[in-house]
Amino acid sequence: MSLVREPNLVSLDFWAGTQAERDATFESLRAVEGPVFCPVDGEPGFYALTRYEQVAEASRTPEVFSSQPTSVSLADPPPQLVEYSGSMISLDDPRHARLRRIVSRSFTPRMIGRFTGDVAELAGRIVDELVERGPCDFVEHVAMPMPLRIICAMTGIPDAEYDAVTDATEAILAIGNPDYVGPDGKDRATILDESFSYLHALMADLSARRRAEPADDLVTALTQANVDGEALTDLELARFFTLLVVAGNETTRNALSHSLALFTAHPEQKALLLSDLDERLPGAVEEVVRYATPVTWMRRTLTRDHALAGHTYRQGERVLLFYNSANRDENVFDDPYAFDITRSPNPHVGFGAAGPHFCLGAHLARREITVLLRELFGRLPDVHATAEPVRQRASFINAIKTLPCAF
Repeated sequence: MSLVREPNLVSLDFWAGTQAERDATFESLRAVEGPVFCPVDGEPGFYALTRYEQVAEASRTPEVFSSQPTSVSLADPPPQLVEYSGSMISLDDPRHARLRRIVSRSFTPRMIGRFTGDVAELAGRIVDELVERGPCDFVEHVAMPMPLRIICAMTGIPDAEYDAVTDATEAILAIGNPDYVGPDGKDRATILDESFSYLHALMADLSARRRAEPADDLVTALTQANVDGEALTDLELARFFTLLVVAGNETTRNALSHSLALFTAHPEQKALLLSDLDERLPGAVEEVVRYATPVTWMRRTLTRDHALAGHTYRQGERVLLFYNSANRDENVFDDPYAFDITRSPNPHVGFGAAGPHFCLGAHLARREITVLLRELFGRLPDVHATAEPVRQRASFINAIKTLPCAF
């Protein structure tokens, strides 16, 4: 079984191409029997796992495919950011299992359900403002406010901090985006350090106040969570908050942005959705997440030699789990390039594949997307994008930068 060498699949040059070009590349790689290796200048390079079965096996075998030292970057985190990089997303068991067990006790569908009214109220307010504003950038005025304001409401973050939280999350999410310009000409490491420091300090202050004066919010629940005598430390709580406010914001925001772009590009699917909005919405949300795949890939590092699909990967080697490719796998999805809101079954990996790192906030993301789309299309059935989306130049996230809309 021969080794296939492919140009760097996370390079900006590759992702500057068209969606059709990227789809064709990943389709050809899924057909390759041997391993696919991508050399990277200045880095050890990585193997690309592009088939559904490969991504699924790596996800359910964390003792071999490790999330440490990081799962969100090809490069290891610089020393000054190590303190901030230990969130659940980049940890293995037993530390990962301990944190997830404690957090799961509070971050449950039932807890999220307590904020259903907040989600519906915010969705109504966002559409009210859209009606008053008229044609605008859908990302800035609709998709962006929804998830971040819900997270702020759930955690009890004061409205006065909203803009600063937005700036911090934007800076963190801009990793690898050459279009991002930091304030005062600061280098990227400094910007990240300041952004992480602000979010950690914000949560430290808030958790201290909630321990003294409990409230009906997620932070109070997290500070009081205790499983078998174990509770979250202040640093662990700050890391989880940062993960929630950054990852939870980005995934939902881009799924919402892609929703409008997709239903504009596929008017027959929009007509089908509008024919029975409540009945069709759940399937539509799943298909948007599959088709768009907001998080494109995650990194894993081999803890030991391991055979996968006929190739032995060696200890210390890096692999990237390409969720976008897995969600187009012809062996799993019929007509995978079609956007079909009636697709069933739809075992997509848009929230990650089954395993200990499956997205803890998937139920929250689904609820936010569903509620906003119901409000949006229920009141403005003719809302549509007026131009092609401008995509953020990045490989880790499938992010839409701007999307003009009208109705």
